[in-house]
Amino acid sequence: MKGKAWKFGNDIDTDIIVPGRYLIYTDEERLSQHCMEGLDSEFNDKCKKGDFIVAGTNFGCGSSREHAPIALKGVGISAVIAESFARIFYRNATNVGVPLLEAPGITQLIENEEEIEVDMDEGTITNSHGETITFKKLPPFMLEILEQGGLIEYLKNKR
Repeated sequence: MKGKAWKFGNDIDTDIIVPGRYLIYTDEERLSQHCMEGLDSEFNDKCKKGDFIVAGTNFGCGSSREHAPIALKGVGISAVIAESFARIFYRNATNVGVPLLEAPGITQLIENEEEIEVDMDEGTITNSHGETITFKKLPPFMLEILEQGGLIEYLKNKR
């Protein structure tokens, strides 16, 4: 996977990913229109399908709502790559089909708006200067859930 990295800091909570006033919506398209707007009002316009979010520690902290990963999916994010994730957000993102890659040291390697390449099979992320960092590879069952678009689709296809 290749795309542009949109870099954010530490402790990006679910209210930053999608503000609480939009919780009346549940569809990807509507939620994606407000994704990250508190930090970058033009994020939805700048971010393209296949891009990545790169962040520091504790990404997705805060409330346990699924609206945040649904908004990220709606924007077309290929994966969120962070130093660490809040546990409930990690599960919610997997449930809706958004890959989360834990890569300690990623914020020192990647600059905002830099083109990066992610190799899911090798567990590597390469920046535009050819420097590489590894991430914790996802187990095969989790890759299968993500490839099918989330837990519901995965379970439907398991029958």
